[in-house]
Amino acid sequence: MIICAVVFVAACASAARVFAQAPAQVPIDTAKLEDEAVQRTTDYIRLNTTNPPGNEVLTMRFLARILQQEGIPFDTASSAPGRGNIWARLKGGPKPALVLLSHMDVVPADPKYWDADPFAATLKNGQIYGRGTLDTKTLGILELEAFVALHRAHVSLDRDLIFMATADEEAGGTYGAEWVVQHHPEAFRGAGFVINEGGSGSIEGSSRSFSIEVTQKTPFWLKLTATGAAGHGSTPLPASATNRLIRALYRLQTYEFAPRVVPAVAAYFAAIAPVASPKWRDKLANPQTLIADRNTLAELQIELPQLAALLRNTCSITGLQGSNKINVVPPEAQALVDCRLLPDQDHEAFLREFTGVLNDPEIKIDRIIDFTPAVTATNTPLYDAIAAVVHTHFPDASVAPSVETGFTDSHWFRDLGIASYGFAPFLIPQSEESGVHGNNERISVENIRRGTQMMLEIVSRLVRE
Repeated sequence: MIICAVVFVAACASAARVFAQAPAQVPIDTAKLEDEAVQRTTDYIRLNTTNPPGNEVLTMRFLARILQQEGIPFDTASSAPGRGNIWARLKGGPKPALVLLSHMDVVPADPKYWDADPFAATLKNGQIYGRGTLDTKTLGILELEAFVALHRAHVSLDRDLIFMATADEEAGGTYGAEWVVQHHPEAFRGAGFVINEGGSGSIEGSSRSFSIEVTQKTPFWLKLTATGAAGHGSTPLPASATNRLIRALYRLQTYEFAPRVVPAVAAYFAAIAPVASPKWRDKLANPQTLIADRNTLAELQIELPQLAALLRNTCSITGLQGSNKINVVPPEAQALVDCRLLPDQDHEAFLREFTGVLNDPEIKIDRIIDFTPAVTATNTPLYDAIAAVVHTHFPDASVAPSVETGFTDSHWFRDLGIASYGFAPFLIPQSEESGVHGNNERISVENIRRGTQMMLEIVSRLVRE
């Protein structure tokens, strides 16, 4: 009993010393954060993590050096040679943790179609040109700055805050988010919320609109393989593998999947309709009438293709392979088809329709990616925090829950019941949005500076005691 009492007193004294020595909260130097964000975005873009092969170990080490300099413990893990992932955690109270998620890989960029080297982070007219500026290295730096700022300021948190950067998102996340979910669940243990890529701000004329991504069309990537007799190119074979494949692809190319309006898309269109151009304002507010007119739907496809894609299942033929020698009729030909399905679409039913469109039972269909759909509700404190910060900086802007035509790593976390939102605090002119996966991807220094402040405000609203 005497020993227990001594131990108890010692423990109390130790706890008192720890409490007394707890560092006092200090002001956050936002100007320093903004300067850092601009410089670190520049440095980050210059690390070429084109996927394939990815080589995200370069950016993993870059982020690790920053965290080490800040005195923040972190973990790294490589899912394969060169495929790095990194995460760190600031401890807080018992509320569900917030994950700041981004991916480190980028899609290829051909310099001959760019006005600047896509991996030089060239500054022109107040904008940084580079692959990954919009998708999604700048967002990763903004998340890092918010994470570091709260650590430096010794802010008391009511929940854990997790910074995570992963590999391979552009190829589906097999070596990144999916791998972390499967092999390192401790990295996001206790998580209740995720901020990731997906939504952002758009400006057209005087209209400003922001989207917060809550769900997405699901990728259904397929590989088609046709076989046939081989021979010499001088002797055409009507039933060759390439001819059969081309005929099937032509049927697919000219086929129109039936348009329909799912609830999440109807809510999104209703929210953005008031700030749409006069031509589309009423039509977006009443999308059922929009899809009833084939000509109007075709106009939407030309003028606003990202919105049109939300009104039907889609398939894009993205890859073709046949003979590697011009005078050889190959015995096998292949095509890659990127299909994106509406969130409520039954995948097996779609595959039956797809197979019927090809109308060639001899063509083999293999699934490459087949993700599950999930929708995050909007009645959460994180959604409210994002909307509140947007309206603080842009009082007249619209804020809407959106459906993404592409996919992100958010679905790996939504599948686990974690509320995940796609949001980058940028205001991008519509004319520059094509830079995502396109040429001359760029972001303004103003967006980086303002976005740094907005991200810090969003995170602070959710995690500060």
